[in-house]
Amino acid sequence: MTSQWIDIPAQDGKTFKGYLALPPAGHGPGIVLIQEIFGVNEHIQSVADQYASDGYVVLAPDLFWRSEPGVQLGYDGSDWERAFALMKELDFDLAIDDLRRSAELLRERDDCNGRVASVGYCMGGVLSFMSAANAGVDAAVCYYPGSIEKRLDQAERITCPTLFHFAEEDDHIDSDAVDAVQEKMAQVGQARIETYPGVDHGFNCWARPAYNQYAAALAHGRTLVFLAENL
Repeated sequence: MTSQWIDIPAQDGKTFKGYLALPPAGHGPGIVLIQEIFGVNEHIQSVADQYASDGYVVLAPDLFWRSEPGVQLGYDGSDWERAFALMKELDFDLAIDDLRRSAELLRERDDCNGRVASVGYCMGGVLSFMSAANAGVDAAVCYYPGSIEKRLDQAERITCPTLFHFAEEDDHIDSDAVDAVQEKMAQVGQARIETYPGVDHGFNCWARPAYNQYAAALAHGRTLVFLAENL
């Protein structure tokens, strides 16, 4: 498995960076890996490496490049405050365009088989959902997507399979929000919703106190099955 930072073209003629991780076999389906509010930090890079080891060509674009290019934050103190400030500054429409261009770049690479999924965490989970509606991905995985219930009007645009992972003890996403997602996505079809008892928001991240090895491994396994079935 090899990795590097590459340039991704933006709509205004500029470029922004993305962390590219390549599988040991040198080719495979593509994944646009979408960051949390903490940037393409050590954890997100490790997740990209993990999926590359699973056989995927993975690109994690830096979505905060317009505000603070290359920012990599931790999960407490001033970093936490800065992360929320960056999220508030983010223009989601521009972010979706960045993600669409990231997916297009992957499709055009010789080492990608032309099929691309989005996989996102927290803020990235919402953006993965929005990518299914607006960025032309072939499948989408959404880990604990915060405030997704406010964007369910976009669900009717989704024509690809989707997979959602929710923590039952999530202090950011209550059960009413999960119920709303379940109800709406049942109307759309091709959606799977998995819930994880006894765990909190961010359970997949080994750098956070909420990390839960069992739930993270189970969700990762379910994601791999989903991706194998749809890419």
